[in-house]
Amino acid sequence: MRVGLMASAALALSIGLAGGDALAAGKRVKLTGELVDSFCAVSAIMYGYGTAHHQCAVWCAVGGVPVGLLDDDGKVYLILKVEGEEANVAMPTLINIQTHRVTVDGELHVRDGVNYLLVSQIQADEGIVNLSHKEHGIVPFGE
Repeated sequence: MRVGLMASAALALSIGLAGGDALAAGKRVKLTGELVDSFCAVSAIMYGYGTAHHQCAVWCAVGGVPVGLLDDDGKVYLILKVEGEEANVAMPTLINIQTHRVTVDGELHVRDGVNYLLVSQIQADEGIVNLSHKEHGIVPFGE
């Protein structure tokens, strides 16, 4: 149920951002960081589980949980669209490079303190460079 709600919210936001007249001008940005499952990035629930985090992030992306970019400063940017993708949810481009360290060029929109990113181009893909996330420690379920 939660995944469906998150997917619906991501779709609604992307439709709202694509609305044209209602869209405030975005800021052109070039960002580098790790593609992450946005739920894990906020809750840190899978960090500390090593490569299990990668598989979880892939499953979450396939299930419609928005993919985010965790930049080197610790900011999370929710990716609403990748140019050339037909889907707004479960985008194959992002699923195939989930948890990779990438550099993207895109348009940043900030609304109510949340960073939204419309990706124009993935400029670099370094692959998976963070194999363990040990720096986050393990967050037990329910605590």
